[in-house]
Amino acid sequence: MLNFYELKLNSSDPVYEQVAMHVKRQILLGFAAAGDPLPSRREIAAQLNVNPNTVQKAFRLMEEEGYVRTSGNQGSFITLDVALLARIEAELTHDMVAKFITQAKEVNLSFKKVIELISEQWD
Repeated sequence: MLNFYELKLNSSDPVYEQVAMHVKRQILLGFAAAGDPLPSRREIAAQLNVNPNTVQKAFRLMEEEGYVRTSGNQGSFITLDVALLARIEAELTHDMVAKFITQAKEVNLSFKKVIELISEQWD
């Protein structure tokens, strides 16, 4: 079952989006897979010390995006197919690269210098 204790919340993004993104990251990293159960909304709220309504909003978002399903008394669990997994991977990697490029441009790094730095660090 996923753990939310290691999720460090920031003040710049809505908490419910951070919860949903945490689940996506766990899926991408292979720590969560189709069929894995999620803790209850109250458990997650307690782990993060946030309002249960905020966690409910995260669950609503995850269900709308299709990677979490809630089934009555059975709770919520991860549901994935190949296309959904590919979409999550594309979203997370795109966001990561976009943030990196923005930060590189903020300090006036040239494209050439960025490529050099990446090449040095890659191995």
